[in-house]
Amino acid sequence: MSGLWWWILAGCAVAYGTKLLGYLVPERILENERMTRAAGTLTIGLLASLTLVNTVATGTSVVFDARIAALVAAGVALLLRAPFLVVVMVGAGAAALSRYLGWG
Repeated sequence: MSGLWWWILAGCAVAYGTKLLGYLVPERILENERMTRAAGTLTIGLLASLTLVNTVATGTSVVFDARIAALVAAGVALLLRAPFLVVVMVGAGAAALSRYLGWG
């Protein structure tokens, strides 16, 4: 077995151990209002950063193409409190239109 597989197995073991340790956290800590708020904030921040990276990155370079238009259009739909399916459709439509017009 090559050295890469040992690293993969070690990563799997660490991920499994971390998951297992989560069951040992006392319930009173998990029900704490500060912990709930922090977990929610971290989740939102992680999702926002992943969305931005997937929007402007291609490989190792930064690009500005139709995905920017899709993200802006979806953001406007969210601000107007559109349902999630409508937000997705508006973003997809904006990307298709901007690609049709030759941007990206």
